[in-house]
Amino acid sequence: MGYQDAPGGGGKLSLASVGFAGPGAGAGGGGYKELLVMALPQDDGLDGAKVAEAIGVRLPDVGGAVRTVLESREAREFASGALAGAMSKAILAPLETIRTRMVVGVGSRHIFGSLVEIIEQNGWQGLWAGNTINMLRIIPTQAVELGTFECAKRSMIEAQEKWKEDGYPKIQLGNMKIELPLHFLSPVAIAGAAAGIAGTLACHPLEVIKDRLTINREVYPSISLAFSKIYQTDGLGGLYAGLCPTLIGMLPYSTCYYFMYDSVKTSYCRFHKKSSLSRPELLLIGALSGLTASTISFPLEVARKRLMVGALQGKCPPNMIAALSEVIREEGFLGLYRGWGASCLKVMPNSGMTWVFYEAWKDILLSDRDRQHA
Repeated sequence: MGYQDAPGGGGKLSLASVGFAGPGAGAGGGGYKELLVMALPQDDGLDGAKVAEAIGVRLPDVGGAVRTVLESREAREFASGALAGAMSKAILAPLETIRTRMVVGVGSRHIFGSLVEIIEQNGWQGLWAGNTINMLRIIPTQAVELGTFECAKRSMIEAQEKWKEDGYPKIQLGNMKIELPLHFLSPVAIAGAAAGIAGTLACHPLEVIKDRLTINREVYPSISLAFSKIYQTDGLGGLYAGLCPTLIGMLPYSTCYYFMYDSVKTSYCRFHKKSSLSRPELLLIGALSGLTASTISFPLEVARKRLMVGALQGKCPPNMIAALSEVIREEGFLGLYRGWGASCLKVMPNSGMTWVFYEAWKDILLSDRDRQHA
């Protein structure tokens, strides 16, 4: 601890500092881990900021840390997903409204009939019923899903490359070691499943509220009232109504969706010796991926919707199996695909447009180095 006399102050205490030496102490003060100013002289001509700078005091660079995060590849992929989801949903909101009504059995069983009913009852604005909550839902959902897909795929590819060099993980059973056959796992399929699960867990309550607004605008006139009524009536569980069938249905859908898109896109580029696809090609591949995935998982989607809005009709199946059994009993096996046409009408353009917008935003936001390693 050192003391100095203040200028002309007759031994007045001016400055004291405590330094803690660390490795490399010496040249330029680089070894000091902490510097604490104990007292400053009472001199109007002395600049405290300059003193602090002279003794090495620095504030944390919060702005730099934020910029680092925002400029990271992951943040830009999440932003690309959010922007792509917002743009596609804003355009295709009427198809989502018609699809939801048909899937849960409200109104006409035909697309055109449902369209006419909505307009007659609520005007053209009715086609965008629940669109605000839909936008609030889709922006984080698409950001989480697409961002998770990219991150998980990269992580799986890097892990498999490391396993090839160091050997695959093993489990010990007594004196026997069994190597896990992780080389059979597809990074794209695993990433697709992870994307669907992450997006569902993060944004499922918004999906429940959106469906309530779409089906019964009189009972749930606004987002805040819908949230309040659901929470008061059913508690936190009400906001996650239908979560289990959603997760079960999301696994085959999300896995197939992302796997087909990535595989077809990669194969198409290799076959035609292209480094990237045109917008129409992306639109077509995305639409076909959505159609295939939706067709495979559609019965689970019907069960999920029944569970989510069952309370509105005074009967809520206790579980997914009961919901599927109820549909088959009332409408036969074809009832499991009721609304499939409307779903395809919505899913195909939505899937295609989402990938077009996503790839476009990645071209804008990602650096050339990031795109080369994509």
